[in-house]
Amino acid sequence: MSNIRPYLLAETNWKHLKDETIDLAVLPWGATEAHNYHLPYGTDNFEADGLATEAARLAWERGSKVIVLPAIPFGINTGQTDIYLDINLNPSTQLAILRDVIRTLDRQGIKKLLVFNSHGGNSFKVLLKELGLEFPEMFLCTSNWFQSVDKTEYFAEAGDHADEMETSLVMHLRPELVLPLGEAGPGTEKKHVIKAFEEGWVAHERRWSQVTDDTGIGDPRQASAAKGERFFHDVAGKFADLFVELASLDVNTMYR
Repeated sequence: MSNIRPYLLAETNWKHLKDETIDLAVLPWGATEAHNYHLPYGTDNFEADGLATEAARLAWERGSKVIVLPAIPFGINTGQTDIYLDINLNPSTQLAILRDVIRTLDRQGIKKLLVFNSHGGNSFKVLLKELGLEFPEMFLCTSNWFQSVDKTEYFAEAGDHADEMETSLVMHLRPELVLPLGEAGPGTEKKHVIKAFEEGWVAHERRWSQVTDDTGIGDPRQASAAKGERFFHDVAGKFADLFVELASLDVNTMYR
C-alpha cells in the first residue's frame, strides 16, 4: 500500500495529478526564528505543516480536492535583526513570492488559494488586496491558525511566542526537539513606556531584544503534550471544515 498522501504536493506525483482537478490550494507560511531557549527555530514551520496536513487529510477524506503546497519557511522578522540567525523576508519579497505562486495557480486553473499563516509577524491581507487586482479571477484569502480557537479553553498562561500553547503544540508534534521545561525562560514581556501602545490603538514594531530577555512571550512551564494534542485536533478539525467549504464555494454566490 502506498504511503503517498495525495493532498500534499511535495509527496504526490505526476501520475496522480495529470488527470486530477484541484479546487483549493493551501500555502503554509511560517518563519525561522528563536523561540525562547527550549523550542526549535523551525517551530512555526512544524506547526504550519502539521496543522495544514491534518486538516487537508480530513477534508480529502470528505471528498474535497485540496492540495497543500510546500511551506515557505521564512517570514517577516524585521524587528529581530539582532537575534542570531532569525531569517527575515521583507514584505516586498513576500509579495513577489505570492505573485509567482498565484500566477502559476491562475494559469493552471486552480482559482482558490488560502495562505495558511503560522507567524504573527506576517500579514498577508494588504498583499492579497493588491494581488487580487492583478488576478481578478482568483479567490485569495488568508488565515492565522493561532487565532482560530479560544486559547483560554486549553491553556492557563497567556502569551504569543514560545508560550504554553506553542510549547504544548510542539511537544505533541516534535517532542524530540523540545528541551526540558526547566531550561525554558519565563517569557516575561516588558511593557511599553507609552500607555497607548499597550492599549493597542497605536502601534509600532516591537524591538524583540528589548521586549523580552529570552525571546519568548508567555510562560511555557505549564505546557504538556496532552494539551497540545487536544488543541491540535480541534484546530485541524476547524480548518478541515473551512477547507471543505472553500473547495465547494461558488464565489459568484457567496453572500446571502
